[in-house]
Amino acid sequence: MIKENLETVLQNIKAACVRSGRNPEEVTLIAVSKTKPVSMIQEVYDAGIHVFGENKPQELKEKVPQLPADSSWHMIGHLQRNKVKYIIDKACMIHSLDSFRLADTIDEEAAKHGIIMPVLVEVNVAGEESKFGIAPDEAEEFIRKISHLPHIRVEGLMTIAPFTDNPEDNREYFRRLKKLCVDIKEKNIDNVNMCNLSMGMTGDYEVAIEEGATMVRVGTGIFGARDYTVKA
Repeated sequence: MIKENLETVLQNIKAACVRSGRNPEEVTLIAVSKTKPVSMIQEVYDAGIHVFGENKPQELKEKVPQLPADSSWHMIGHLQRNKVKYIIDKACMIHSLDSFRLADTIDEEAAKHGIIMPVLVEVNVAGEESKFGIAPDEAEEFIRKISHLPHIRVEGLMTIAPFTDNPEDNREYFRRLKKLCVDIKEKNIDNVNMCNLSMGMTGDYEVAIEEGATMVRVGTGIFGARDYTVKA
């Protein structure tokens, strides 16, 4: 079932790229493996997708050593400062940077390992109180302030759009994030490379791609419904 689900998702990505005149190679599919056992993640790996996303640092820390070394792991969930040390040398990118204090901690932990951590700034485009993220009108100032940290590099923006049964409802949010990314990119801020837009999940990734997503985070569409009683 996973292989069939994955093929459907890949075909949908290609179709969305055709509709929007984009090259499918511009879009990275991140298989969101939270709560899923290593055996299922291995199936996705064997089917050709080697990029995974985890929401919880503990899960990422435990799964990384159990999967092939050429797997790439993205930290996509809310990240507490005291958990950074567990994933700093395992994640290839952190998608959920949403505060100055977290940026400082990531910078400090990355320095200990002699690395530069690529990060995406999480933007709460829809202004939902239940969501984390920087307000759109504060994003540029925030990025300018953290751009001076030597062991992080801002690679773009991320958002979690509202849950909706109609993907079209989120088109405006994806469009606004794309515009914000372009506007900040044009400022040519040192140590800032606005080349990635992480937006779109199982319910709306096709619309997100049509509006410029370079990374889509798909879990249920690949693995099926989550069972939160299953341990990794």
